[in-house]
Amino acid sequence: MTTVEEAEKLVLAQLKDYGTETTPFEQATGRVLAEALKADRDLPPFNRVTMDGIAINYTALQNGINTFRIKATQAAGEEPIAIDELNECIEIMTGAVLPATTDTVIRYEDVEIRAGLASVHVQSIKQGQNIHPQGIDKKQNDVVAASGQMVTPAIISIAASIGKTHLLVKKPPRVAIISSGDELVDVDQVPSAYQIRKSNSYTVKAVLEQHGLSPQILHIPDDPEVTKQQIGHCLENYDVLLLSGGISMGKFDYIPQALEDLQVEKFFHKVAQRPGKPFWFGRHKNGALVFAFPGNPVATFMCLHRYFLPWLRATQGLAEQLPLYAVLSKDFSFQPALEYYLQVKLASNPKGQLIASPVEGNGSGDFANLADTDAFLELPLERNEFKAGEIFRAWKFV
Repeated sequence: MTTVEEAEKLVLAQLKDYGTETTPFEQATGRVLAEALKADRDLPPFNRVTMDGIAINYTALQNGINTFRIKATQAAGEEPIAIDELNECIEIMTGAVLPATTDTVIRYEDVEIRAGLASVHVQSIKQGQNIHPQGIDKKQNDVVAASGQMVTPAIISIAASIGKTHLLVKKPPRVAIISSGDELVDVDQVPSAYQIRKSNSYTVKAVLEQHGLSPQILHIPDDPEVTKQQIGHCLENYDVLLLSGGISMGKFDYIPQALEDLQVEKFFHKVAQRPGKPFWFGRHKNGALVFAFPGNPVATFMCLHRYFLPWLRATQGLAEQLPLYAVLSKDFSFQPALEYYLQVKLASNPKGQLIASPVEGNGSGDFANLADTDAFLELPLERNEFKAGEIFRAWKFV
């Protein structure tokens, strides 16, 4: 049986560049930048006022002038208005361009305005205060967002600020999510006493959409010929197949044989872990990858986060995420010699430690238990007893 470490290495060895494409910037969240974004002008593009108040020339204060005639009022977005004399000022609003004849902004709270005159009533005025200088953040043509990072709302903000209406992003793999089994019915149907609704496919789809993918869903009945035909079609039209169910030792688990008949090279089948022991992974001769997960909902969910998402990050050129570790909150024991993924709820304590509290369910079919947890705690297979206070790797899924 393959160990978790061996399975991880085999999965991450199958990386492929799927190319790039251009997409409207507002639709790029979750995608991976394939170009560096550069400032089209200085940021900020002018000396920007950061407080509502009056703009003066600091030399006036040095000459003992502390009462100023208000020449005009300037709002954000308006052309700057120059002063002609040291005893003049401009009432000015946050975001406005600082007039070239001024160099200091005194906030309204520090002045008294009467009859068109503004009198300064504080002593602690510094030259250049309340001004965001032109180009202090970035100069024109400076890189403001490096290539190879995920597009976040912050990147969307940057793209908008530099007028970048379209972004070059990594093209994601084409993914098909395949469920199987005659016991599954559509979500909008009422199942019989011996049937259940399809849920795994929608769970996987929701996770992938959070990572910028647009997967397709299909279902295969328990029929060996249909299974082979449908999988064969997907191998020719998709880059990755994510299967759920039909890979164990049951008489109606036709998928392993179909994959063999379709010349999909098997890298491993069965991993020393729980949940997810029957996990199957391989590659078709055309390069399409097959992640065949067990049908139990928690097993599918765990394998998706433990194997597929790290592969997706790596194949999209994202930097490897630093491991997350948490402290086990109470003693826990697990008997079989398997790597165990314990469902936990994470929280921090006053010492700044991340604490993992087990939320024990009823096995890998207890999908409702996932709603009360936010991570799996990876417990090594070399041991059976795990003590409160010990530290283990955590895999967050929320």
